[in-house]
Amino acid sequence: MLEPRVAELPAEVGERLRAERPALRDRVLGTMRAAMSGQGRSLTGGQGRGLTLGVETAVEAFVRAVAEPAHDPDGTREVFVELGRTEFREGHSVDALRSILTLGGRAIWAYLVERDLPPAVLYVLASALFGFIDALAGAAAEGYLDEQRRHARDWDTTRRRLITLLVQPDPPGAAAILAAADAARWRLPGSVAVVSVEGTDGEHLARRAGSGTIATVIDDATRLILPEPATPGRVAHLAAALAGQRAALGPAVALDQARLSYRLSRRALQLQRAGVLPSAALLPCDEHLVTLIHAWEPGLAGRLAGRWLAPLEALGAAEREVLAATLLAWLRAQGQVLAAAAALPAHPQTVRYRMRKIRRLFGAALDDPDARLALQLALTHRAAGTLAHGPGSLDDGRRGAATG
Repeated sequence: MLEPRVAELPAEVGERLRAERPALRDRVLGTMRAAMSGQGRSLTGGQGRGLTLGVETAVEAFVRAVAEPAHDPDGTREVFVELGRTEFREGHSVDALRSILTLGGRAIWAYLVERDLPPAVLYVLASALFGFIDALAGAAAEGYLDEQRRHARDWDTTRRRLITLLVQPDPPGAAAILAAADAARWRLPGSVAVVSVEGTDGEHLARRAGSGTIATVIDDATRLILPEPATPGRVAHLAAALAGQRAALGPAVALDQARLSYRLSRRALQLQRAGVLPSAALLPCDEHLVTLIHAWEPGLAGRLAGRWLAPLEALGAAEREVLAATLLAWLRAQGQVLAAAAALPAHPQTVRYRMRKIRRLFGAALDDPDARLALQLALTHRAAGTLAHGPGSLDDGRRGAATG
């Protein structure tokens, strides 16, 4: 019972309303039709039929509640829960339905006022009516939100499937990608960039990024698919949206190369966490490719350094470090002693003295371009120190999208 005082109304009030149900229903339907027309809708179609049923059910339930105060209106509530679900499925807002219900309630009230009922009766009916309308609006909102939550779960599933297809080791054909994109209501772009972001609030990050960005959580981080990253201002907007969060921006690639962008951003985020790469809000992988190559497979750069820098191992720790730094400066200066001395810094004669020692250790390797490249890579790795112990690896093996 919505209003306990309804039970105290004279029996003839309920009987009178029962007799006038058809006219009351027509009055409310007319009001509903006008309101829906104002919203660009009509009472035809699935939603229109649902609202017509809702009006008939609501009028019947209200009249019965007045005539039979002990009647349980739960069936009426379920009709409006379903109306709320339908409202969401058809792309309308719950406020639009609420406004129509409010107008329907006012139409019933105007009809009651026109019946010349005693004020005391009208006061009770007003309390009962608007409490009833509030209950129906609450039921509709419940249905709307339930449907919204269900679709949110569905969206997460479909978008996760799409992203997984794009970044897995063996991407499927174009038809499968198109079908997955259609299911996720995502327009296929010509190019994408994959962004790896610390944290697992993918849906929230995608909304902040905007521009058709979709997201899911793979492993322990959020992976964003940013469409058309070369669009002016798009990356800047993304950087602002991710301010305060550690993130790595993979390179812009064609859609069928999304896995490469994913792998680079994934590894870069790992290296950010390890302190090897800067913890910028949005680190561009293309600006750190040398570091990524060094740290791509843990142990590999260490193996390279161990092999090519073996001649230094017989020296004491202090001399080993001095000669390693001198050789790296000399290689970076392309054999120019003065430039190497300025970079260290050290006196040119000191550099020449050290290089004589280094030549005795490395011999002809210093004159071989390939050997010099290997030495510079090994020394760069050694100078970085922590690269050999970066977390995880990104091989081209068949591990699946979640880890490969």
